[in-house]
Amino acid sequence: MATVTLDALRKEFDSGQIVAVDDVSLDVDDGEFVTVVGPSGCGKSTTLRMIAGLEQPTSGRIRIGDRDVTDVHARKRDVAMVFQNYALYPHKTVEQNMAFGLRMSTDLSKEERRERVRETAEMMGIEGLLDQQPGELSGGQKQRVALGRAIVREPDVFLFDEPLSNLDAKLRTTMRTEIQHLQNELDITAIYVTHDQEEAMTMGDRIVILNDGELQQTGAPTDVYRNPANEFVGGFVGSPSMNFLNVGVEHAGSSALLSGADGRFEYELTDDRLVGALADRDAVTVGIRPEDVFVLDDGDRRANAVETTVDVVEPVGSDNYLHLDIAIEFVARVDSDVEPEVGDRVRVAFDPSDLHLFDANSGESLLREKRTAPATA
Repeated sequence: MATVTLDALRKEFDSGQIVAVDDVSLDVDDGEFVTVVGPSGCGKSTTLRMIAGLEQPTSGRIRIGDRDVTDVHARKRDVAMVFQNYALYPHKTVEQNMAFGLRMSTDLSKEERRERVRETAEMMGIEGLLDQQPGELSGGQKQRVALGRAIVREPDVFLFDEPLSNLDAKLRTTMRTEIQHLQNELDITAIYVTHDQEEAMTMGDRIVILNDGELQQTGAPTDVYRNPANEFVGGFVGSPSMNFLNVGVEHAGSSALLSGADGRFEYELTDDRLVGALADRDAVTVGIRPEDVFVLDDGDRRANAVETTVDVVEPVGSDNYLHLDIAIEFVARVDSDVEPEVGDRVRVAFDPSDLHLFDANSGESLLREKRTAPATA
């Protein structure tokens, strides 16, 4: 396996009219599993294709291990790529599909290729399919063949371009687990592109978030979830999405009053860390995750409670999603035994430590550095 280094990678189309990837720099460690996530058109697949050698960067450099491969042909990069549409040869058997890359890129004998294919097929649980053709296989079987074809080559780097998108929800979960198991077993250096933020969070050692071709944040999934670098990351990571409110700020000594939503939201901050982050601002965007919003019992008269109306109740098994009229999209994720009726008035609250504060103009987090800074003695 090997490291992967992207240095100020940029990709333009239509003579610079479209910038698909804009100054992306990234280091992937040897044996690391990195997931790349973002909305459609954010540049994640284009970035992967440049690493594979299927697209030529407009500028920037790509290194695999100690080797600069920016201008090296795809066949000579020693990477294996798994595609969304499987990309199997329909006229070849499963065994021939898996052996094709070995035949093209190694000097192994026919018998050695066959033995390696059979070993990999056993690992993938498809040893009984080797004589079949792709047209005879289910979607899950095709994806296992595509994975096996990549694994059998034992490349330096594995690249996955939304490989589970064509599978149903249950099979996606199964295949997700299998890929993680293989990564742990083989110690794969892997870059995995997906549009599914849950998939990215559960699979990666580290998550990379792109938007409009620009790198927004990298980090461990839990850190990205707890400490989003900006409003986009906060809203993209997590389901249901983070709630946002544009509020005014009134400073009063060591406290600050946040108010907005046409009078439906009012919250006093007394925590020095939060008040300090607001500095002299008169406006800010507040973020609060649905799972951090809780409904108060009738006898709980705590300060900073927000009284609101329930617009919609969505039961989702273990939880209920309550859509509240604090804002157009404001959701509380509560236990399933919390069952208000539509139209009920309820009082909700959230701890100050769960608030996220973002610059009202740039969307950048006002708390991230303070939250991640090491403690001092």
